Amino acid sequence: MLMEECILDKTLLVIGAGVESVPGILIAKNMGLRVVSLDANPNAPGFKFSDDKIECSTYDIKSAIQTSIEYNKKNRINGVISIATDVPLTVANIARELNLPSISIETATLASDKILMKKRLQEKNIKVPWFSEIKSLEHLKQIAIEKQYNLVLKPADSRGARGVIRITKDVDIEWAYNYSLSYSSSRRILVEEFLSGPQISTEGVIIKGRGINIGFSERNYEFLDKYFPFIIENGGQQPSSLPENVKSEISDITIKAGIALGIFNGTVKGDIVYTNDGAKVIEVAPRLSGGFFSTDQIPLATGVNLVEIAIKIALGEEISLDFIKPNNKKAVAIRYFFPSPGIVREIKNIDKFINLPWVYKLQFFVKPGDLISNVTDHTKRAGCVIATGETKDEAVNRALLVINGIEIVT
Repeated sequence: MLMEECILDKTLLVIGAGVESVPGILIAKNMGLRVVSLDANPNAPGFKFSDDKIECSTYDIKSAIQTSIEYNKKNRINGVISIATDVPLTVANIARELNLPSISIETATLASDKILMKKRLQEKNIKVPWFSEIKSLEHLKQIAIEKQYNLVLKPADSRGARGVIRITKDVDIEWAYNYSLSYSSSRRILVEEFLSGPQISTEGVIIKGRGINIGFSERNYEFLDKYFPFIIENGGQQPSSLPENVKSEISDITIKAGIALGIFNGTVKGDIVYTNDGAKVIEVAPRLSGGFFSTDQIPLATGVNLVEIAIKIALGEEISLDFIKPNNKKAVAIRYFFPSPGIVREIKNIDKFINLPWVYKLQFFVKPGDLISNVTDHTKRAGCVIATGETKDEAVNRALLVINGIEIVT
């Protein structure tokens, strides 16, 4: 997509400057934008590539609004966005205060609360797993018996799989209840049916109420037993080998779910499971995904720069769906490093892989001296590799070659 002259000299506020936001910040810079990033970490990696920074928690909406207003008085902000950061309420509130294009507060609220989200999707006749808000420990015990322990317990308002527990007969229900509850700031949890079937990450764009899905990756859950009862994703791969009619159904439900949440202009990411009863929505979000999916994997696999599209929407630029043409460019696979718990002593064999043409990205989130804790959620990943190939299997095998060849010594 060509850069329009009207974008030049505009300022984009990026909420979050973590390592996964960096590629998106660089895309904004390459578009000719002035970038100001907001993050509580004074050493946030994204600050290095931004023109300016605001030190403030991305989750402290009141402070984020105030600091953005103060910055806007000196340097006008033309758009606000989050890239790989799950803060729709912060983005929506800042946009409202500064009169910028964005999702509504209602949409952001629905996206930030898994109970409200599922209720809205259900009201709009979009398939979701059976679910129930949990009122007490006894309530959870009763449901576990009724549903024969085939359940997932999760906080209503957490992120990154924090507090998510698979419920089976082997799990201490009281421990699971208290553990999941501890990750909810609103002290609310829900339980839902554990769905069997292929799980797909999707990501698309909705313009004036019409949408197209672009990203479509098979999620990899080979560690369900290893890290039980925690549900840990170990990457994904594309293109999918699912039949075209199944992929079409999954893509359609992603867009319909986004519209059901009230997305009129913006991106929508989905977590979809294809079951014997068709596609069902686990979650949808009105934002750009993390895990380098929106920033790296989708452009590699489809040739579509989704982040650039999202930035233009945030700036109020006109976008036409007719010019968004996804196609199969490359097979892409991502896998994560999960070293043994302990203090990181060294990372071996990086040089063997860093310059290989099919290693698109090799990123570590830890360094010598850092503490590796037990794997309980997605924040415990120690790094990742993104590999490409002529086929999906080749990309996956190459990614695993790197994962198995590099040793994070603890």
